[in-house]
Amino acid sequence: MLVVFRYLLEAYANMKAVILAAGKATRLRPVTLTMPKALVPVANKTLIGYAFDVLTRAGLNEIGIVVNDLDSPIPQTLGDGSGLGIKLEYILQEEQLGLAHAVSLCRPFVGNDPFCVFLGDNIFQDKMEPLFRDFLSSGAESAIALGEVTDPTRFGIAELRADGSIERVVEKPKEPKSNLAIAGVYLFKPSIFDAISRIKPSWRNELEITDAIQTLVNDGGRVNSYTLKGWWIDAGKPDAIILANQLVLEELPYTPALDDTSRVIGKSEVSHRVILGQNSQIIDSVVRGPVIIGDNTVVQNSYIGPYTSLGDNVRVEGSEIEASIVMKNCVIRNIPGRIDSSLLADGAQVTVAQRMPTTHRFILAENSYVQL
Repeated sequence: MLVVFRYLLEAYANMKAVILAAGKATRLRPVTLTMPKALVPVANKTLIGYAFDVLTRAGLNEIGIVVNDLDSPIPQTLGDGSGLGIKLEYILQEEQLGLAHAVSLCRPFVGNDPFCVFLGDNIFQDKMEPLFRDFLSSGAESAIALGEVTDPTRFGIAELRADGSIERVVEKPKEPKSNLAIAGVYLFKPSIFDAISRIKPSWRNELEITDAIQTLVNDGGRVNSYTLKGWWIDAGKPDAIILANQLVLEELPYTPALDDTSRVIGKSEVSHRVILGQNSQIIDSVVRGPVIIGDNTVVQNSYIGPYTSLGDNVRVEGSEIEASIVMKNCVIRNIPGRIDSSLLADGAQVTVAQRMPTTHRFILAENSYVQL
């Protein structure tokens, strides 16, 4: 038993993780025209930060990130990971030729050890400890996280045997036999690289990871499944990002209402479950949690409703906002009515003209959405 335990410890020490973050994120434009999706904040933490949380909790501290440009904001922002207590390396995927292609590029990084692949745009309530804990001793060639979905025709779907192992994976089946979608967390042994080398591009001209997994199954390899507990969000669209923000804020632990008169000033009302960053102030305003507010942010003569995240260096004056994400360095000033379920990228300014004639003026990127 001691020998087996020592083997597992050594194996986990060698086990690395790969986060796939090379996609163009077209569904999240215009936000992602200047910001990679992996760096979009949810409750003032980047999407990729939630992946780091799951991986480090499982003991995986050496992480490769697949990017489409080594000069992109991801390596510039995250660096070597030392500031986060992890070790980061970057793997270049110049052409997006499918998930299996991205995984194949990671072989020099992971070597001949088991490894994890994590899609960088997913957020999970479940930290999946059993998935990681049981894999090395299971004898399986792979283990995959699955989540229940209401419309299986939109996902890669797994069909299971009675013992919970995967019998078949089908990409967007017209007549699904299961509602268990592949959720974007995979554990592999090095056999996956041989499987990838034997698959052919799909109709999308991409190497599909589902085809490689099916090859493992067809070869007689065991592929285990793990069904997620709680919510799971593929945060690929603005509505999904906003929903993820609400779900994360919903889990904020109870904190009493702030009564710091140096930060809650004048006729202000601040409820419980409000996190207020350093040097931030609430002046003559109402804030109802759950809400998270970053550093050096000022809210004055305004209402901040539940499920709102304000980033660093934001200024909100004479306005109401609820269930929204406002990233850093934004200004919202004197907006009539309530801003709801909105996503404002870094440096956005939403203000009302101060002189006649009263007009609407827009400078909008591709796929922008405005509702008046």
